[in-house]
Amino acid sequence: MSRVLTTAVAVFPITHSILPRCLRLSNLPPSLTATSHTRTFRRRFFSPYNFRAVSSPVKAGFDVFVDGGSIVQDTGATALVIAGAYALVSTFDFLSERNLIEQNLSRKLVHIMSGLLFMASWPIFSASRWARYFASVVPLTNCLRLVTHGLSLATDEGLIKSVTREGKPEELLRGPLYYVLVLILSAVLFWRESPVGVVSLAMMCGGDGIADIVGRRFGSTKIPYNKQKSWAGSLSMFVFGFLVSIGMLYYFSALGYFHLDWVSTVERVAVVSFVATMVESLPITGTVDDNISVPLVSMVVAWLAFA
Repeated sequence: MSRVLTTAVAVFPITHSILPRCLRLSNLPPSLTATSHTRTFRRRFFSPYNFRAVSSPVKAGFDVFVDGGSIVQDTGATALVIAGAYALVSTFDFLSERNLIEQNLSRKLVHIMSGLLFMASWPIFSASRWARYFASVVPLTNCLRLVTHGLSLATDEGLIKSVTREGKPEELLRGPLYYVLVLILSAVLFWRESPVGVVSLAMMCGGDGIADIVGRRFGSTKIPYNKQKSWAGSLSMFVFGFLVSIGMLYYFSALGYFHLDWVSTVERVAVVSFVATMVESLPITGTVDDNISVPLVSMVVAWLAFA
């Protein structure tokens, strides 16, 4: 009998050391190590349906698997959105080069559509905390492209014609560059977690973009304090900025990202649209580009409204 006990004492530490960490007695909860209730023990630690009972090694492996799947999804989504952005700009390059569409109209349509489509693509990214950074690679790629051609390190006449007013490479380092930087800022700071980024991008893309198109065609009556802006352009800025913001908020709400009280949301978006319209109408374009003033003011007001 003593020999059996001696053997058991000698073998137990070895057997215990080769057990998985989650099954060692030293790592069991006190309620289980201090009881002989074997049915509870088996149910909590050996049930094939109870994954939460498995301790860190297996859980860590599962997390790695999930993160690996997220990386694949986000990488594919990033590649898809980059390809879509390139196709969008190339399409308007083609149309403007063949005089099928005016250069200014082409530039503004790229301004409107690229930001809104980028924002609309956010749901195809994973729920990983790194997804926003993968999405930011899209405008970052365009940022590097603008810097490269803006510094004349490379030449792309189609790009210059489609996104600049006067067809000068250095223009790429102003409005278009500010535009993609705001896209990066909104994705990283707000992502799908806050209406603030959605509203600010909607005002910059939809509101300001459509205001320029309408103002050029129907803007005969100018604003008294800024002869470069018209009542028609400012009115369209307010209306379409408001409508696009509500539309994008509904889009994300329908997908389950936002849960909004729509009465108060409409009121808050109307306030943001009004303030952004007032800022856009001010005679400060020569000092501060609209692609900076409109989205940043919209971010501040939306943050105060939705906070």
